[in-house]
Amino acid sequence: MAEIMSKVELKNDLCLIGTLKSVDQFLNIKLDNVKVLDEQRYPHMMAIKNTFIRGSVVRYVQLPSESIDTQLLQDATRRESTRT
Repeated sequence: MAEIMSKVELKNDLCLIGTLKSVDQFLNIKLDNVKVLDEQRYPHMMAIKNTFIRGSVVRYVQLPSESIDTQLLQDATRRESTRT
């Protein structure tokens, strides 16, 4: 898997940027090389380099468009819609 830089915003307004390592079906996320966007508001987070984020606290995830396989997503959506 190629390294994908991702932006994750949490429900408490904390925004993190890091290398996406894994995501599961519950949207639990592992990030490496983490950087905090608002360092002045969250100075205690500056020491964090790797993190696990529980999916229930995620507001949104932003991925670079070139790293998304839209054809794969469309195929998966079609398959899911025919399962009902």
